[in-house]
Amino acid sequence: MVKVGILGAGGMGNVHARQYRKMSDVDLYFFDPLPDKSEAFAKQWDVEPLDSPESVISKCDVVDICLPTDMHVDAGLQSISAGRATFIEKPLARSVEDCVRLMSAAEKGGVVLMPGQVVRFFAEFATGHRLVKKGAVGTPAAARTRRGGLAPLGSRGWFQDHARSGGVLLDLAVHDFDWLRWTLGEVTQVYARSVGIQVGSGPDYALTTLSFEGGAVGHVEATWMDPSGFRTTFEVAGSKGLIQHDSRNNAALRTTFDGRTFTDNALSPTDDPYYLELRGFLEAVRDRTEPPVTGYDGAMAVSIALAAVESAKTGVAQVPVRP
Repeated sequence: MVKVGILGAGGMGNVHARQYRKMSDVDLYFFDPLPDKSEAFAKQWDVEPLDSPESVISKCDVVDICLPTDMHVDAGLQSISAGRATFIEKPLARSVEDCVRLMSAAEKGGVVLMPGQVVRFFAEFATGHRLVKKGAVGTPAAARTRRGGLAPLGSRGWFQDHARSGGVLLDLAVHDFDWLRWTLGEVTQVYARSVGIQVGSGPDYALTTLSFEGGAVGHVEATWMDPSGFRTTFEVAGSKGLIQHDSRNNAALRTTFDGRTFTDNALSPTDDPYYLELRGFLEAVRDRTEPPVTGYDGAMAVSIALAAVESAKTGVAQVPVRP
């Protein structure tokens, strides 16, 4: 059995707990400092809370950090220094420098470190990546992504404090920056505009243009200002064709009775992208192999996102720092 300890019983902590509960080889533990969240989490997942982050790190083989972004580096370094395999929800850290600290500590300690860039594990995005890599669209020329809905809040509204979360570009668009880099290669230049970044708090909407080493151009739309609900899209156009995805057009199981229609996901529980992500991490820990997403991948996603933040603030194109 693998002892897994979750730090943070908020939204992502619950998402991860749901997946670990599907795994017969995992013993689950957790800690959250907020009594109401801790009580609800313990009841939902039938697990007793531990009394501190130190207790989780001491007791567990693996630590899964689902805390607010500005708390990632301290918790991550504490876990890594204790020799624990460490999973950190995206973004890996609030700055590139902190990402490097985490990567360096993990390398020095021989610890598996993986950031939670889960979009790579969604079937549509994984298939899109595979098709582009095998040449289905020919030479990629342009890509567009769109992600967002209403603004999240989090405990005590931490998402809305951009100094803590990084705002829509670091917290949300970081998913697409990672997927596009994974699919199209390294980013050489970033230019972004945002409707709310100068305020430093609250909802925001941003458009980012990426230039890639291979010559392709990417357009990333990220929003915390869409009242119609969460939606993702992507398209990649090349010399031979076009790949498109829209989450609102996905095929689903529809059941109608008593005048009502219900929709359901056709995937099995172990096809869930979060399950695949966390299972891949645990298998890397077990086999002592490189995780499906590396610390460097997480750091580069943060670097691109922060270059976009700086461009949106200054109106000047930026070059992402390579850790």
